[in-house]
Amino acid sequence: MNTFDLKSQTADAYKQLHAAKQRPVVGITGNYNEQTCKLAEGYYKQIIAAGGTPVIIPPTSDKAAIMSALEGIDALLLSGGADYNPLYAGEEPCAKLGGINTERDLPELLITQLAFNRQMPILGICRGIQTLAMALGGHVKQDISDIQTVKHSQDADRATATHTVTVEEDSTLCAIFKPSVGQDNTRKLAVNSFHHQAVDNPGPHFRAVAHAADGIIEAIESTEYKSVLGVQWHPECMGEDGLPLFCWLVSNAKEYHEVQKVHDRILTLDTHCDTPMFFDLKVDSGEAEHFGQSIHFEQRDERILVDLPKMTEGRLDATIMVAYIPQKGLEVSPKAYADGIFDQIERIARENKDYLSIARTPAELLVNKQAGRKSIMLGIENGHAIEGKIEHLEHFAQRGIVYMTLCHNGDNDICDSAKGSKTHGGVSSFGEQVIRRMNELGVMVDLSHAAESSFYNALEISSTPIVCSHSSARALCDHPRNLTDEQMRALAKAGGVCQITLYPGFLRTDEKATIMDAMQHLEHAIEVMGIDHVGLGTDFDGDGGVPGLADASELSNFTRQLLQRRYSEADIQKIWGGNFLRVMQQVQQHR
Repeated sequence: MNTFDLKSQTADAYKQLHAAKQRPVVGITGNYNEQTCKLAEGYYKQIIAAGGTPVIIPPTSDKAAIMSALEGIDALLLSGGADYNPLYAGEEPCAKLGGINTERDLPELLITQLAFNRQMPILGICRGIQTLAMALGGHVKQDISDIQTVKHSQDADRATATHTVTVEEDSTLCAIFKPSVGQDNTRKLAVNSFHHQAVDNPGPHFRAVAHAADGIIEAIESTEYKSVLGVQWHPECMGEDGLPLFCWLVSNAKEYHEVQKVHDRILTLDTHCDTPMFFDLKVDSGEAEHFGQSIHFEQRDERILVDLPKMTEGRLDATIMVAYIPQKGLEVSPKAYADGIFDQIERIARENKDYLSIARTPAELLVNKQAGRKSIMLGIENGHAIEGKIEHLEHFAQRGIVYMTLCHNGDNDICDSAKGSKTHGGVSSFGEQVIRRMNELGVMVDLSHAAESSFYNALEISSTPIVCSHSSARALCDHPRNLTDEQMRALAKAGGVCQITLYPGFLRTDEKATIMDAMQHLEHAIEVMGIDHVGLGTDFDGDGGVPGLADASELSNFTRQLLQRRYSEADIQKIWGGNFLRVMQQVQQHR
């Protein structure tokens, strides 16, 4: 100690500056006892050993503090501790309930829900697995003594494994630990155990992936392609034997950190959502449910897939909201109906002007991003909106629409639909006038929903590139709404773009699609068309959405998949709206 030199220690610390920037930050929920925030050393030492930087998150219910803490971390570790107050589950305490910790319960339920909404990697340990279940729709049994036949609260040293758990072979947990196959053809893992509660229902977001010999759930993990995992044992006490779980968490934290940085630098645009169908509009067809004024776009509302909080959580900068026009059942004219939708969007933008703005051009999107605002662009889905009148098209161009989808699921006076009756044999003579006037007005021609005959006619008529704002690949899913490879090649040759959509029936014929199917369609389109002609048009709130990309809050998962597939940041920007905006710029400059 007599030779201690603070300057040299400081100099050594500066040598680690670059390495420090590469290390993800893992927030660990602190325990609380006797007016003291505590943390067992195993948690933070395992995080450091795995290559992460640990920080303790104290048990506070201050919501602003929780949100601020989440901004500064790349993963969440839910630590062990006392029982949950059963009142949070709507239950009375059983006679064998242990000590509860009211200081921790609400803060941890809140931070778990908020981290989950952000797609943040989460590892729950002992009480932490129970936190995941309590916060996200599962259930915890207050005491397992009436069903256990294995001792789940050991007297041995904490580092000692005292029983085994059977691990599901197709699970992330199995991939982490790689347990060998035993004589009974199962994979078993030796663990320690200190609990009398346990998850008995994982809930809608998880599946059980490890069980003790008596059937008690010992681990759960996400079924939605999220890096969320909970274990009932204490790997922080097991040294090298427990380290793989922390390495998994830190590795996923690194990916999460990189995704966030990419989103800081690029502009992300979803080119098609139908959310305005759920605003306060009069529809008498059963095609759109009327929710009334109870929906507020600035609040997180589980009835809609796109709102301001979800856009923020998923790091989505902009979306094109369309006025979807049913061809029958309206109480007002199609034009008035579309105007009503745009009036609502403009009202929402006015009421949230500090956070949200309507944009008409690619340049305005960039200005809004730099100012920290989300953007909405306007579009029309179904040319039925113009009621057969070119002057109505001009009216909507003045209102700021960036594209019009020529038809929907039925022929109209502009063209034949992919699900129509071949009324015109393609684009009608009036439709030709519409396309040429759209070119002159700087409005993009959108051929999603169009019949193949209409598609090829429009390619010949249009003097500017066309788009398919929400279509997928027919080669992978044989549906008339999807584009054939020949259509894709023709579209790319004409300078247009195909935006892969998330409607399950356009991704798989059995409609059991996931994010992985969406990525397959994207990569097929890239192979056929090239990287400069693809993008994403979710069709959220128009029945679009799949596990892993279920709503706007999950869109950062799309970026994560692109990074895992080694796409460059330049290519990710092209896919995430750059290609579509190039076409928009070209079309708007043509007017």
